[in-house]
Amino acid sequence: MAANSPDDFTLSREFDASRETLWACLTDPQRMRQWWGPKGCKVVAANMDLRPGGSYHYGLDMPNGQTMWGKFVYREIVAPERLNFINFFSDEKGGVTRHPLAPNWPLEMLSTFTLEKTNGKTRFTVRWSPHNATKEERETFDSPEMRIGMSNGWTGTLDQLEAYLKSL
Repeated sequence: MAANSPDDFTLSREFDASRETLWACLTDPQRMRQWWGPKGCKVVAANMDLRPGGSYHYGLDMPNGQTMWGKFVYREIVAPERLNFINFFSDEKGGVTRHPLAPNWPLEMLSTFTLEKTNGKTRFTVRWSPHNATKEERETFDSPEMRIGMSNGWTGTLDQLEAYLKSL
């Protein structure tokens, strides 16, 4: 696993759920269909091969009617505490594509999801950093506008996870 940088994007939230329940929400494609993605999106495809070298390829119907695709390629899986993977925007076939709204966004992101027990709850932490990025892509990632966008997007996604957990 690559070392973390102080420039990584990191966001954490505590959930009133066990680590095992949260792990299942991150590793079961049927559960991912219920909450994954920004608010207002619906998962329309969820194909997962959960193993190092395997992938999660998904499609999201966006509020504007378009379908956006993404893919994780798993590097490290330590149940029930950590997932480490490369993620990127993709096409329907799983090929790497550019961010549909930010052409200078890094093609690949190194992502780590960690789950830690905390006082009867579980802290879910997302850590993102550009992977194999150009200087321009790193500058885009580090820009204040993109940091706000990442924070808003992940906050909405975690809100959906929290609502899903309450429905169980």
